[in-house]
Amino acid sequence: MSVNVDVGPIDFLALEFPGARLTGEGMTILVDLVDRGIIRILDMRAVVIGEDGTVTAMALEDLDGDGTLDLALFEGVGSDLLDEDDVNEAAGLVQPGNAVALIVYENTWAGPFVSAMQRAGAEVIASARIPADEVVARLDALEAGEASSSDASSGSAESSAN
Repeated sequence: MSVNVDVGPIDFLALEFPGARLTGEGMTILVDLVDRGIIRILDMRAVVIGEDGTVTAMALEDLDGDGTLDLALFEGVGSDLLDEDDVNEAAGLVQPGNAVALIVYENTWAGPFVSAMQRAGAEVIASARIPADEVVARLDALEAGEASSSDASSGSAESSAN
């Protein structure tokens, strides 16, 4: 099936919440990303893993249980991209007593670019995500290496001046 629509890369995110404490912090940013058209939420699920290992679905509209609809904007969001197997697999990644939230989202910002490249004859031949902590660690290592090189260069310059 060929659809002539700009579709960006689709990503999956699983977030563990220790003690099943979902405070709603970060939801403002998620809503902002959606409002600005940067991402589109395709599916969302949240479950609590009981101390005995039971998996219980949570209503996403009231994550902190205070009676206020924290995520009313996303009420009814569901594409069935996440199924029970996905939920159970994610539940197996977290410790009993914790919660896990699953989000499938489209990077809508990239859709028009990818479509333009395809019209120009290009094809997406690879796509990957690099974990942020790996990037930060590599940048830190590079920065430390540059500082060492800079220190070594300074030291050699000083010794040659003597």
